[in-house]
Amino acid sequence: MNKVNQILLASGTLMLPFVSGYAQQQNSNKTTPNVVFIMADDLGIGDLGCYGQERIKTPAIDALAEQGMKFTQHYSGSTVSAPSRCVLLTGKHTGHSFIRGNKGYTAEDGRQYDLNLADEEVTLGEVFKTKDYVTACVGKWGLGGPSAEGHPNKQGFDYFFGYLGQGNAHNYYPIQLFENNTPVRLENKVYSHDMIMDKALAFLDKNTDKPFFLYLTPTIPHADIVVPNNELFDYDGKFEEVPYPGKGYRPQEKPRATFAAMVTRLDRDVQRVVDLLSKKGVLDNTIIVFTSDNGTHKEGGHDPRYFDSNGPFRGMKRDLYEGGIRTPFVVKWPGVIPEGSVSYQVSSFWDFMPTMCELIGTVAPAGIDGISYLPTLTGKGKQKQHDYLYFEFHEQGGKQAVIKDGWKLLHLQVNNPKKEMYELYNLNADPGEVADVLKQYPQKVQELKKIMKQARTTNDNWKFAFEK
Repeated sequence: MNKVNQILLASGTLMLPFVSGYAQQQNSNKTTPNVVFIMADDLGIGDLGCYGQERIKTPAIDALAEQGMKFTQHYSGSTVSAPSRCVLLTGKHTGHSFIRGNKGYTAEDGRQYDLNLADEEVTLGEVFKTKDYVTACVGKWGLGGPSAEGHPNKQGFDYFFGYLGQGNAHNYYPIQLFENNTPVRLENKVYSHDMIMDKALAFLDKNTDKPFFLYLTPTIPHADIVVPNNELFDYDGKFEEVPYPGKGYRPQEKPRATFAAMVTRLDRDVQRVVDLLSKKGVLDNTIIVFTSDNGTHKEGGHDPRYFDSNGPFRGMKRDLYEGGIRTPFVVKWPGVIPEGSVSYQVSSFWDFMPTMCELIGTVAPAGIDGISYLPTLTGKGKQKQHDYLYFEFHEQGGKQAVIKDGWKLLHLQVNNPKKEMYELYNLNADPGEVADVLKQYPQKVQELKKIMKQARTTNDNWKFAFEK
């Protein structure tokens, strides 16, 4: 029995009493919303016009915010790629998720891929399949290699095209990509982002006659910093440039103009998605989500300070400061979400699973950490709140963070007893995490330390020093 049938069986036995009010309404109207979830790679919250960017033009994404809802307190699953994606797809934060870091293995083809998501983990793709959605992941996967249990075709996705391994996605001119489980040889001659977008649009063009879930995960604007044919739009000569010599990534004479062009290229392609949905007559019945997998990077010549890529927040990718995990999150849902809405709901990647389960009328898998924000989107029903948010990260000495009622406790250098330290911030009064008030609020520190200990389970692949 495959996992989808197992989920269906569980739904029929244990989960029959529950059908959300929205799902009941949808069932009676015989209209099931399509879902397009677009997740950029290393795009900072400050890189978009709708979040304050002034130097880079992002009219299509800004229009999604103008026509839908912009979240101001939304958090990614992690501060790097693979665990953030695992959290999104399984609804479990990094204290419980199967994948908690960028760790890889060498497959039979001799190439490096990320550790495989376990077969017993239930993904969004599998949940959508129980309601007869056609599903696709196009872009970067990062949760398993070819022919393995973590491959997207074995995790609920009918179709896959792109990078299986996130490490390979650092190169926009790769030797190969994958279509489902078949290598597609490109021999370093094709700009991968453009091909990824063409495949995503082809999937939509073919499948708009049935409910669909497209998990679109382009690698822009992750480093390398490069665009094809030097297509810099109108950014060429606009910025004072600091040439990048090419350490770790390709040399780039105009990194600022190129980065801006990459973001605008992504924005242009978001518009292509919207235009195709409109042409096919399904735009009004499609939920479009736009976000980023973590905070901005500082690689390949990108200068996040110049573009204010992390907005008003401290830190960036690999930090558990807000700049590493606070992400843009925009949702357009015609006829349901009032145009120009702004939500202050504290939400996270692990909330998307229960939100979608409530949307389509099924119960979320057992053991997840998320709560549905469907009431926030629809304006109907009572919106639950998180008791706390928890994050852990296993690079740079090990890090943990707990956010509760606007307070944030950071545990740094977890694996280095001589350097181990805590920091406490009041995000309501100090969102930039400038003033560490650890010594002023010892009771709050003890409260959050207790949560930090209780919020996680041991994972054999990612252990802190105190577990070994």
